[in-house]
Amino acid sequence: MEGDDIKRISRLTAILTQLQTKRIVTAASLSEKFRVTRRTIYRDIKALEKAGVPVLTEEGKGYTLMEGFRIPPIMFTEQQANALILAEQLVLKSKDASFVQDYSEAMDKIKSIFRYTIQDKANLLADRTQYDEALNQERNSSNLSDLQYALTNYNLVKIQYINKEGIATDREIEPFAILNSENWYLIAWCRLREEFRFFRPDRIQKMDVLTEKFEPHKMSLQEYFDKYQ
Repeated sequence: MEGDDIKRISRLTAILTQLQTKRIVTAASLSEKFRVTRRTIYRDIKALEKAGVPVLTEEGKGYTLMEGFRIPPIMFTEQQANALILAEQLVLKSKDASFVQDYSEAMDKIKSIFRYTIQDKANLLADRTQYDEALNQERNSSNLSDLQYALTNYNLVKIQYINKEGIATDREIEPFAILNSENWYLIAWCRLREEFRFFRPDRIQKMDVLTEKFEPHKMSLQEYFDKYQ
């Protein structure tokens, strides 16, 4: 995800928060708050409308939300909540302090409307996800969403994994944490090797999230590093 995309996602989130907390919001005030042109704000409002947000325009006054509209908890699936948590980790690496503060405040308001079960899982994922900024990062896997789900629900995962020597093995793993440094990495307990191992999602050839549960590993990510690194 490019920096401009991250900024736009955070701005759309913050604009929606403004619309939910104020009776009328003007394009001029939003333009000044986010330091963008009014034309950019007009495009953002259209993007929210296309996403199903009932934004109404009051002639000569500004924008308002349809009476009674609020983002209901059911609007966010667990996977969508996980995606927001991951985006938050990317944003927190921004060097603009005000940008980080605005996004963090918006995320706190979004988290407040999650169902309690999703809140707990979102907080767990936030604690178990670490992102180190990498330049020119390319999309090289499509497993992260399912791995996030397995991590927060303690589901055993069966994978066919190819190591750096090109050797394929079938394994059952217990996802523990997700990291990023140039590539995405999964820390998981490998039942085949009977120890924690690092896995690159782009080397997972096949993957099934099983219904079987595993016993949660009762330690934080920092405690893992202290113990194993």
